[in-house]
Amino acid sequence: MKVNIERNHLLKSLSHVHRVVEKRNTYPILANVLIRADDKNVELRATDLDIEVSEHISAMIIEQGSTTVPAHTFYEIIRKLNDGSEVELEVVDGQMSISSGRSKFSLAVLNSDSFPNLKAEEFDHEFTMKAKDLRELIERTQFAISNEETRYYLNGIYMHTLSSGGEEILRAVATDGHRMARAEIVAPSGSSGMAGIIVPRKTVSELQKLLDGSSEQVKIQVSNSKICFSIDNVVLLSKLIEGTFPDYDRVTPKDNDKKMLVSRNDFASAVDRVSTIASDRGGRAVKLIVNQGQLELIVTNPDHGTANEQLGVEFSDEGFEIGFNARYLLDIITQIRSENIIFMFNDSGSPTLVLEEDNDSALYVLMPMRV
Repeated sequence: MKVNIERNHLLKSLSHVHRVVEKRNTYPILANVLIRADDKNVELRATDLDIEVSEHISAMIIEQGSTTVPAHTFYEIIRKLNDGSEVELEVVDGQMSISSGRSKFSLAVLNSDSFPNLKAEEFDHEFTMKAKDLRELIERTQFAISNEETRYYLNGIYMHTLSSGGEEILRAVATDGHRMARAEIVAPSGSSGMAGIIVPRKTVSELQKLLDGSSEQVKIQVSNSKICFSIDNVVLLSKLIEGTFPDYDRVTPKDNDKKMLVSRNDFASAVDRVSTIASDRGGRAVKLIVNQGQLELIVTNPDHGTANEQLGVEFSDEGFEIGFNARYLLDIITQIRSENIIFMFNDSGSPTLVLEEDNDSALYVLMPMRV
């Protein structure tokens, strides 16, 4: 194999594919990136056996062939080469030579024949959606994905289609048992009837990075066990999480009738300030004392002292107290796009519903804590 390729194109492609490679691998081949040159272009591919990312880029093909080289080392070499320079890749005597100007490197290779292929079976659904819509679903829900490996079925975003208000919608849900995030859009054509799938946390993270610089459209293909995203020249193929996502509708409050309206910026700043002295030992708890026209936030830390702040709010029901984890509260506030936040309370021991003003495409549920 021998190819000449522009450094910036190669670096951009490597930045897409090398991230899925784990730093520590049981199998040496999984630490490598596959480089395959055919008569038209160069393919780069990497996998951890759960996710596979591949991309085709244009190059001058002098001699066709394929090999694999250590992914992170290769990426660092290309990253440190001069901007806009030409790079020559050539496999000679069991080594890959990397030449650019006066810089020359030689990397050990492994045979590409043993490089795993995360083959996709036949897909049941195929549809295209706007990149900004997919990015919105992810950003609105990703923070609530659970990190608890024992409940593996919560380690991703649950996506499915359903009928609501006379139209088909695509809904994304994530929860860690303490908070829940739900977002939805009008279902793209071709997604109707898609069974519920759980997209893994790592896949969501990689997808979000690819979407940051993507074009307008994303093609999505779904089967019972895999999902494939095609974004420009990049293809991300991933296994889905096997398991049953909990009935999130059952834990979504239906009878919360105590409504509080508060300025998003003022509330976020107040929570951030008073939580400065909150302790991890105390669960980073912040107490909200809600009364007509006024909200008081209190944090008590036995080791450091107390903090309190008052805000004006719209609230006309009987006053009560409720406690929340400050970090969880701030995570949800960050997702609110409207000027005001709507809190729908029931009582101090029941889940609270958090909504945007004049936008019902997303909602959040936050479990209270004893303070």
